[in-house]
Amino acid sequence: MFDHAPLSDHALMQDPAFARALQRCGKAPIVLPGGAILLHRRIWGVPVAMLPRAAPPTDLAHQLQATGVARTPIILSPDVPCPLPKAICLKRTQQRAVLELCCTAQAARARLHQKWRNQLSRAETDDVTVTIRPFDPSSDRAFLNRATDQARTRRYVQWPAALTLAFAETAPHQTHLFTAHVAEKTVAQMLFLTHGRQATYHIGLTSQVGRARHAHNLLLWQGARHLSDLGIETLDLGILHPSTTTLNRFKLRTGAKTVQTGGTWLYWRPFAARQKIPSAA
Repeated sequence: MFDHAPLSDHALMQDPAFARALQRCGKAPIVLPGGAILLHRRIWGVPVAMLPRAAPPTDLAHQLQATGVARTPIILSPDVPCPLPKAICLKRTQQRAVLELCCTAQAARARLHQKWRNQLSRAETDDVTVTIRPFDPSSDRAFLNRATDQARTRRYVQWPAALTLAFAETAPHQTHLFTAHVAEKTVAQMLFLTHGRQATYHIGLTSQVGRARHAHNLLLWQGARHLSDLGIETLDLGILHPSTTTLNRFKLRTGAKTVQTGGTWLYWRPFAARQKIPSAA
């Protein structure tokens, strides 16, 4: 069984700022009458739509009809497991780490794994300082370039740099860049994006000095406390991949809970039953 953290509002990819960022990049999404955001993609040359990180509305077929994409294949990836009749499973459910922020600093510190807490304490007593500010599209491009190089080297998928820039341009108040310094030199950074009462860990970079000083422990700790002070309730730390056991351990030792995703499914009206798709309620 999975221990579910309470989720509030909507996922990052269902936030209006995300839709505006896509539009700014020339990839305007389809917004269904109920507010859900559909993305456009081509898979093997076939046009498809994607409903990311949201449960399908109960009247999905009607809403698709209203937006003129009733006969377009739809890839569904709900945040949590929910009934999806007549949809074809493309990918099994995964686990992601979600950190609850609605507690005191004392309670949050008590739930840290002892080794994680010891590393945090060493960073706090070391000469590491942290600054917090919104992401600046005009001066933080080097940060995105390093993040792109890191993703390429480690072979993982992240947002294109242009999309992160567009998000920051359209919603700067939803970006939170934390930077760790040693002797005025940047040694590690973390970027969080907020959406409703949720936040998402978006990008993290560190250096040899940053790793030695446990700067990421300090950044994630201060980031979580800062977001909590802003009224954010949960922090999504991302998918727990079997191939990244060290990173998974770092996330879960914060006291984060594992949440089961809803998997990935293909819905195509010609193959679907005439019945409505139930909601996740």
